[in-house]
Amino acid sequence: MRKNLGVKPYFMPLPVLLVATYNEDGSANAMNAAYGTLGDFTKVSIYIGKGKRTIINAMREKAFTVSFADEAHMVDTDYVGMTSGNKVQNKLAKTSFETSKSEFLNAPVITNLPMTIECELIEYDEVSENLIGEIKNISIDEKYLQADGSIDTAKMNLIFYNACENTYNLLGEKLAKAYDIGKKLME
Repeated sequence: MRKNLGVKPYFMPLPVLLVATYNEDGSANAMNAAYGTLGDFTKVSIYIGKGKRTIINAMREKAFTVSFADEAHMVDTDYVGMTSGNKVQNKLAKTSFETSKSEFLNAPVITNLPMTIECELIEYDEVSENLIGEIKNISIDEKYLQADGSIDTAKMNLIFYNACENTYNLLGEKLAKAYDIGKKLME
């Protein structure tokens, strides 16, 4: 038997994303955002409440980056999600996050996180509170690349947000090759 739960944000897994921008004084700012996805092959779409420092900065600079959080930086990740950039000017100073300027746009790359998507702002819809960016580059720490140049996601220890239990969980193990295992039913 099934039980109806109503409308809840129970969509899993939700990647834990760090959205980073530059403040007016040039310092880096980042926030934790769990509600993000690819808009298509060249765009990201992230729900961020209006008035957040990240939105103000992204609108001014027309740029932002999106990094995937990992287990090693879970405390830092949670902290930047709990702390407002409107109240704490340089909140990254309390974290272990290190940044460098993107080569492609005016936004910081959090260099000690495994992978970063560098985006040019397309739009921010104040009604839906949806930030949309065009992907200009993806950078990755080379230690996560395999000999053939493909990404070894297992080494990243990426975390996801579990909205059902309000927890961070590790992304699971590989189970099967996509668009392959189903061939068993095609025979």
